[in-house]
Amino acid sequence: MEEFNLKVSPATIRNNMGALEKAGLLYQPHTSAGRIPSDSGYRIYVDRMITPSDTIASQVTQLLREQLDAKNWSIEAILRGAAQILSTLSGYITLITMPQTTSDNLRHLQLVSMEPGKIMLVVVTDSYQTQSIIMELPQVDQPLEVAVTEVISALSQDEELLEQELQILSNFLNAQLRGHALGELSTLDWSELDRKFERYANLIRKLLDDLSLRTQKPEHTRIQFSGISEVLRLPEFSQLQQVQTILHLLEDQQEKLWPLIFQTPEQEQGVSIRIGAENPLEPIQCCSLISRQYYRNKIPVGSVGMLGPTRMVYENAIALVEATADYISESLTQN
Repeated sequence: MEEFNLKVSPATIRNNMGALEKAGLLYQPHTSAGRIPSDSGYRIYVDRMITPSDTIASQVTQLLREQLDAKNWSIEAILRGAAQILSTLSGYITLITMPQTTSDNLRHLQLVSMEPGKIMLVVVTDSYQTQSIIMELPQVDQPLEVAVTEVISALSQDEELLEQELQILSNFLNAQLRGHALGELSTLDWSELDRKFERYANLIRKLLDDLSLRTQKPEHTRIQFSGISEVLRLPEFSQLQQVQTILHLLEDQQEKLWPLIFQTPEQEQGVSIRIGAENPLEPIQCCSLISRQYYRNKIPVGSVGMLGPTRMVYENAIALVEATADYISESLTQN
């Protein structure tokens, strides 16, 4: 009453607090404690009583642009830097999923000689993620054209020739395939294949079939996280066992956490806010999880999340998550 200069009596405040407690919006964690908001109380507060801070959003956007180089850095470096900045500003744990790879296009590939009879295909996508696949060269007795059989036989016997031919093939494939989605490589029309590469036709098709098969959409991608040292300063995270449980979830059980961050229940471009017991994972049921998707070419490919105590400053946390998601979406269009 004194701090907020309320124009009511202490008795009125006590009665109203009692009514809120009876309604389940406040509770007493133990007998000697005061009343604090319940998960339901925070839900009403978040849904009806706050507006995300435009000032905080502008500040974090400016800071991200000043400290990160969206044009020259890899996506992984940008996400790692953004996570660190966000956790420092908020004092909470920041979680940013790596982009989904289903919409990734081929940026570069390289065929490399391995042990006799085997080659490695190294693929770099437009999000600078890399994949490597080891493949066996077709055997001479496989039903290939005579010309292909002769080439493979020669490649298997002459290491220097193999390196030269693989480089030629790599250059040709880069010229033909750069910018194509990985998933569509096996369905491309090769009827107009350059004549001097016709002898490689079956080998190329085998390579691309294998690549397309092995680059299907993963169930989840890796999560960049930052801010464990920040939340250790908060009383809610003073118990070592609780922190260890959350850390185990972040490091070893990301497949459980990932769907909560990326698959938001709210409308497609909105912010998802899970408070306390609304989180299905027990280790974080004492926390609130705020997340928002980021986009590449208007397609959601990842999310920015923030994990902190239920008493977090929601108007600031929401603004930080929204502004960071917008910045990452903008960065993806420049890479």
